[in-house]
Amino acid sequence: MPKILVIDDDSSSCETLDLYLTEEGYDVSTALTGTDGLNKFVKFEPDVVILDIRLPDINGFTILEDLLEEKENVKVIMITAFHDMETTIRAMKEGAFDYIHKPINVDELEVAIKKALKTSEMEMKIDGLLMEPQRQFKVGDIIGSGTVMREIFKTIGVVSQSKTTVLIGGESGTGKELIAKVIHHNTSPNEPYIAVNCSAIVETLLESELFGHEKGSFTGAIGRKLGKFELAHYGTVFLDEISEMSLNLQVKLLRVLQEMEIVRVGGKDTVKVNARIIAATNKDLMTLVKEGKFRDDLYYRLNIVSIIIPPLRERREDIGPLVDYLLTKINLDLHKRIIGVSDEMMDIFMKYQWPGNIRELENLLVRAAVVAKSQILGRSDFPELLETTDGRAGASGKGLDSIFNPESGKLLTLDEVEELYIRKIIRETNKNKGETCDILGISRPTFERKLEKYGIVFERE
Repeated sequence: MPKILVIDDDSSSCETLDLYLTEEGYDVSTALTGTDGLNKFVKFEPDVVILDIRLPDINGFTILEDLLEEKENVKVIMITAFHDMETTIRAMKEGAFDYIHKPINVDELEVAIKKALKTSEMEMKIDGLLMEPQRQFKVGDIIGSGTVMREIFKTIGVVSQSKTTVLIGGESGTGKELIAKVIHHNTSPNEPYIAVNCSAIVETLLESELFGHEKGSFTGAIGRKLGKFELAHYGTVFLDEISEMSLNLQVKLLRVLQEMEIVRVGGKDTVKVNARIIAATNKDLMTLVKEGKFRDDLYYRLNIVSIIIPPLRERREDIGPLVDYLLTKINLDLHKRIIGVSDEMMDIFMKYQWPGNIRELENLLVRAAVVAKSQILGRSDFPELLETTDGRAGASGKGLDSIFNPESGKLLTLDEVEELYIRKIIRETNKNKGETCDILGISRPTFERKLEKYGIVFERE
């Protein structure tokens, strides 16, 4: 029988909750003060605590902190008669499992309790996994077990023995810069690694960034500036999106590759450089050469050693290990304790086409980890997966298409995804407010705030 401790200075509220929860099959204990509540918590060992924020002796947030210190995974549902946003945010930020306003809606409370108990049950099943030591991350953490990835590892080993120019190809989000960093780390780890995105800087500024400039060479050049090739010394210059470099700059880059020397903007003297160049592109450079958009002589100079990274949809055997790796990294970054994803979600992941590749997978996991209340990420943590034409996430392997903004092509923000999901559930429940709240797993006051936030009109036809 699940145990519930109610800490509330309102005796009538305690009696009402005691009666209701006992009839629902729970073992209930109540306390009218924070001090009494803390004492009963130690002796009673409840599964769920219902805690009022305003208590006569101790502030509810202090009680919350003490409860979490006593038992890290305790599920605390905080209640208050005050409807202010700051208190709600603070409660959830400081570790409350849920937050409910007075007067308490028993249906809403029951949903919160069941969700808390289900989460605790799942955490207990996987608690042993938490004892595993967290891995330390290093530059060489590239996940891959297939034939193509093994060949890439071999190539990295070979090119790391010299300073040969390397051209890395692959779709956006496949990890081209990670490969570049690994090559640099295994070649000259004590030298600078400098990355330049050729598509993010206008041509005139890009030339100055790469080659530097002399004082007075243009308006605003108040002194000499060293370019990336000089600053890199004997290290690495990584040129990302090399296909976006203008033909004019391509000629100057070709000189660097041929002569290993540069001329600063506004200067006359040549300067010797010793940095290795690694270039990356998500386009077919040979096609651009045929179209006259990329110099053929530069292409052949860059393409001495070529590494083509396969898209994630062509290396599905790596999805599971990548999820484990990324979640461990996310746990360290966000101070979370996410163990993994459910079998259902992994099945959806395996069927999905991943147009954004590993970057998309990581973004999805980060968003899910931020809002998740369980240590296993499930279907409810990826609401965008439910936005399919037949209402079944991932059934066709295209369940994540809707997370992309059709205008920008970029992933939707967390708020945009949440709004899409809420609107979908409203449609599917035929605007039944109670059922909608149950599916969303939120209280009615929270639901009302969401409606107001996203400008959703909720009226039964």
